Amino acid sequence: MLNFKISLISFSLILGLVFFNSYQVMALTIPAHQTSNGSIGLQGTIPSPPPSRSATIATPVSGASFTTMPVNVTGLCPSNLLIKIFSNNVFVGAINCQNGSYNIPVDLFSGQNDLVAIDYNNLDEAGPDSNSVIVNYNNIQLAKFGSVVSLTSNDAERGSNPGSTLTWPFSLTGGLGPYAVSVNWGDGSSTELLSEKFAGQFSVNHVYSKSGVYNVIVRASDSNHTQAFLEVVAVVSGAVINLNQKKSTNQSAQLAATQKPQIIWWPIIVLVPLIFITFWIGGRHQMYVLRHQLEKQREELQNNKN
Repeated sequence: MLNFKISLISFSLILGLVFFNSYQVMALTIPAHQTSNGSIGLQGTIPSPPPSRSATIATPVSGASFTTMPVNVTGLCPSNLLIKIFSNNVFVGAINCQNGSYNIPVDLFSGQNDLVAIDYNNLDEAGPDSNSVIVNYNNIQLAKFGSVVSLTSNDAERGSNPGSTLTWPFSLTGGLGPYAVSVNWGDGSSTELLSEKFAGQFSVNHVYSKSGVYNVIVRASDSNHTQAFLEVVAVVSGAVINLNQKKSTNQSAQLAATQKPQIIWWPIIVLVPLIFITFWIGGRHQMYVLRHQLEKQREELQNNKN
């Protein structure tokens, strides 16, 4: 009985080895989705409190008057924060604070403009308002044509990954169509030109190949040559990706997804005979033990008779 248990244990161990080996082979042959360099990228934003220090507006100064646009707004700010400029509580431009200061051209409304700069962290949490600067803009074009083009966006900042399409919505109001729009994406690529027949919403698309922070400058003009200007910030995060390499990587990933797991059977083919050999040896050993016990009992009986 003991030998039978030993054989059963041996069989269980060998069978377990077979399945374990097959599982390892399956795991090794299942295709895995990887990046081109075999690494996995993680991105995230570390929570932080809202900015406690406000930006300032140094120029222009209150009481200044202008007849041309855009007007440069400069000031001091906490580094690495996004600075949004508002005129009469309307967003008119954004730029990243670098080395403790900023300089951004903005459009003004006809008449009085109450300028305020506000800094924002990565979670789009606002800091305190800056000092308020009140300036005036004498819009000669408005007096001449009665309506001038205005360019706005709900987003001061938008983000994407290298190689991904960044879509940015804008809005045209006023003026007289058709409108000519130019977009400088800030990455050295050619200025994008497009035409809009009517005022209203429109979107532009761009693919950045490298990570970084880019100042996007959008200009619009109408058929009367009145002009509008808006600067916003594109944030591209992640590793640098070659567009051709990305296409090849995507194709490889799609091919890998269609492949079926393969099982290598040679470990089972080799080990199955060993199972039967183990049982045969165990059986032979058990028969030998039983024969030996019977012979011993026969000798004991003969000795008792004598």
